[in-house]
Amino acid sequence: MKFALYARVSTADGRQNTENQTRVLIDYAKKQGWEYDLYEEQESTRKTRPTKAKMLSLLRAGKYSGIAVVKLDRYARSSTELLLEVQELLDRGLEFHSINENLDFSTATGKLHFHILSAFAEFERDLIRQRTIEGLNRARSQGKKVGRPAGAKDKKKRKTDGYVLREARRKLQL
Repeated sequence: MKFALYARVSTADGRQNTENQTRVLIDYAKKQGWEYDLYEEQESTRKTRPTKAKMLSLLRAGKYSGIAVVKLDRYARSSTELLLEVQELLDRGLEFHSINENLDFSTATGKLHFHILSAFAEFERDLIRQRTIEGLNRARSQGKKVGRPAGAKDKKKRKTDGYVLREARRKLQL
């Protein structure tokens, strides 16, 4: 079995490195008896993770049996991103291992944990949505104009339904 080992830093300013993560990942892969390729993300912004995009395309192409990360937050920057991408990998029959959380989503227990995480992520999204609506209503009641200022982008009606899913799929295809 060949696995992709993924490590990333939170910033690209040179203050952080992936040394601790790579050491843990390599030790884990050796204990599991895996062949592996190591992917270290050096440029990590909210929208730009070229190493991860390359690794995902190779996972989709069937080059690997799965992926291992040190912690879930090292793989994804949001619970939505995590859930959509992990679900896609699992649907393709690939394994996903998070070492520190001791999660292996290819087992029955790991799948249970994944569904629990999914429920909490959905709960978190709903809370954020409720707080946003409450904040907008409060601002409106105070007479403030809410929303983005009118501009050139407003000349054409935008498609808004299914935005999160379309964005996640777009990211997965990069």
